[in-house]
Amino acid sequence: MIKKALITGITGQDGSYLADLLLSKGYEVHGLVRRVALQDPAHRLARIAHIRDRLHLHAGSLESFPSVYQVFSKVRPDECYHLAAQSFVSYSFDDEFSTLNANINGTHYVLAALKDLAPRCRFYFAGSSEMFGKVTEVPQNEETRFHPRSAYGISKVAGFDLTRNYREAYGIFACGGILFNHESPRRGYEFVTRKISSGVARIAAGQSKELRLGNLEARRDWGHAADYVDAMWRMLQQDEPGDYVIATGVTHSVREFAELAFSYAGLDYRDYVVIDKELYRPAEVELLTGNAAKAREKLGWRHLRNFEDIIREMIDHDLAAFGVRSSARAGR
Repeated sequence: MIKKALITGITGQDGSYLADLLLSKGYEVHGLVRRVALQDPAHRLARIAHIRDRLHLHAGSLESFPSVYQVFSKVRPDECYHLAAQSFVSYSFDDEFSTLNANINGTHYVLAALKDLAPRCRFYFAGSSEMFGKVTEVPQNEETRFHPRSAYGISKVAGFDLTRNYREAYGIFACGGILFNHESPRRGYEFVTRKISSGVARIAAGQSKELRLGNLEARRDWGHAADYVDAMWRMLQQDEPGDYVIATGVTHSVREFAELAFSYAGLDYRDYVVIDKELYRPAEVELLTGNAAKAREKLGWRHLRNFEDIIREMIDHDLAAFGVRSSARAGR
């Protein structure tokens, strides 16, 4: 029997990699997308363009329970991966109301529809290391106390608690993945890693002379999105539902990311990076490091790509988009 999976946020970085993975495993893959995405596929469906003809896309809005309910009534999936969210942390400081509304209500609508229409469907909630925020221990694991420092982090804690509540109150097979930062060439340009890799490419192509960044000393545990969606799938294949931290256990600073990215293109970051205090967060999260021991033991999960691999892939991709071949690349 062919399994049906429904992905919210299928047009994003994680959704596109997850769709690739599920298709490779023989799933029938459905995605909930905004109607405007179907009207402007060249831009809004770019990450899934290579598999568009193999997907079943449904117009809907996570801000409308009737809309979500209608999609679930059509699809009645075996597995649901709820990835959609307003996920750019800095933006959540600018518009806390829409972030909280979209992320919390959207999760609640999906869970409520699933409970009524597909109670045997296995559910994955995309949590975030931003839930830990001002950390109380290093590294962070599934038992670490949450202290979020943004509306985004707060909304993810609420969604995580909703997921756990539906598991405990209604017997839904619901898992929460607490994923630490994960990147790829499909990352949005507003995120610092893609801002750096695309900025390096623009400078290497002679189209820009500087790159403005905020706090270079913030440290993150960076993995690759393709590795992390594998963990999502593994969670829903277990005998019992649970919550898992997904991380590499290794941290690097934004400064290190920038230094390696520029050096890979044969450049010195100190010649181009400008510190812009306007890009600092009102409440900074200085250090996030994950302990994925539970995922390694229970799921058999391992990350396959390291920090340098991720940067190299992102720089290669963005340099190629500008037709640039760096000396570092040519010398390999």
